[in-house]
Amino acid sequence: MAIAVPQSSVPPALDEPYPVKRLYAWTVFAMAFGLMVSDYLSRQVINVLFPFLKADWHLSDTELGSLVSVVALMVGIMSVPIAFLADRIGLVKSITLMALIWALATIACGFSVNFTMLLIARAFVGLGEAGYGSAGSAMLAKVFPARLHATVLGAFLAAGMIGAVFGVVLGGLIAKYLGWKMSFIIIGLFGLVLAISFPFVVKEPPRTGPADAPRPSLRAVFRLLFAKRTTIFTFLGVGLGMFLQGAYLAWMPSFLNRYHGLEPSKAALSTGLLVVCTSIGMIGGGILVDRLSRKNRLNRLRLSAIYCLGSALVLFLAFSLPAGSLQFFLIGSGLMLSAGFSGPSAAVVADLTPSSIHATSFAVMAMCYALLGMAPGPVVTGWLGDQIGLQNAMMTVPIISVIASGFYFLALKHYAADRASFHGE
Repeated sequence: MAIAVPQSSVPPALDEPYPVKRLYAWTVFAMAFGLMVSDYLSRQVINVLFPFLKADWHLSDTELGSLVSVVALMVGIMSVPIAFLADRIGLVKSITLMALIWALATIACGFSVNFTMLLIARAFVGLGEAGYGSAGSAMLAKVFPARLHATVLGAFLAAGMIGAVFGVVLGGLIAKYLGWKMSFIIIGLFGLVLAISFPFVVKEPPRTGPADAPRPSLRAVFRLLFAKRTTIFTFLGVGLGMFLQGAYLAWMPSFLNRYHGLEPSKAALSTGLLVVCTSIGMIGGGILVDRLSRKNRLNRLRLSAIYCLGSALVLFLAFSLPAGSLQFFLIGSGLMLSAGFSGPSAAVVADLTPSSIHATSFAVMAMCYALLGMAPGPVVTGWLGDQIGLQNAMMTVPIISVIASGFYFLALKHYAADRASFHGE
């Protein structure tokens, strides 16, 4: 499926220099990348601990899913106000404070003695992580040229997948030998070290525009964000596209444990391999889009739609098959396709919003993928699993990605005109 656009309306190629020294830009990337790994270590370690929690506390699949969804729910609710504040008090201060909160809350998870305490601690993990993805993306958008935004932002978001890999693998190994509570404590200490180090390495980027220019109000920011149909449809596409990530990251260890007969630590290692496939797709998808968008920015959205549609088809086929090596291969292939839209989506949003509100812009995108994807994905899949079995639930959820692809195609119809209006072309 493709939507024809007159060549005269296609934006020109991207060819901007680095706005800062190249070495410093990549140093900032390394620190932001490390914190994103920590973010997802804290967020996703819970998934591999489901069998231990089910055995110790006799929790239902719905309760287990809620321990994942509560983090995404807090991200969805708090990401915009926190990022709006970050645009005002500074990105470095905000990132440091957020990292301290999620690291300490993760450590607190290890001291929980019942489901309620663990659920509250997990909520604070979400509170700390609420604005980090948007603030980190805004920081990177300031130090890298636009011609690299899909690649850099895609790689930054892929750090979350890498963190998820280490979360399930390390969490499973630590739980096996030291107990599941130590999984939280050790991972939380890693984040704490990074949080303390961050402000000593990264400096606040200069504010663009006149120094005395007033900051726009939250109402004005939302008017800027939702004035263009491209950004509206992109927010909906990325939000629904993340439903698969939330569902499969949460339930893949349990799926492999129940249907492939793997004990928890081996299920964790196999899940880690699948998450590596997701991160490769996220990074490779961004690189491919940047290359194909140098002469035609419209490919940012065209390829995002294709990623969503292709992943839905492959994953539906995978979970229609019985457990085995072919099913595992197709799951990995589908997950590799499923994440390629994230970097290009962030690049589209950055392209259509002022740099002074980039943290808030990315926060709205984070709110959408949290409330539409990452929050409902685990709990809805868990509820479906209680009703029709986990494999049937995993086979059902790819329909959400088909809907996401439709929103990307709708965004594609308006991108050239909206960009010309925003940039005065």
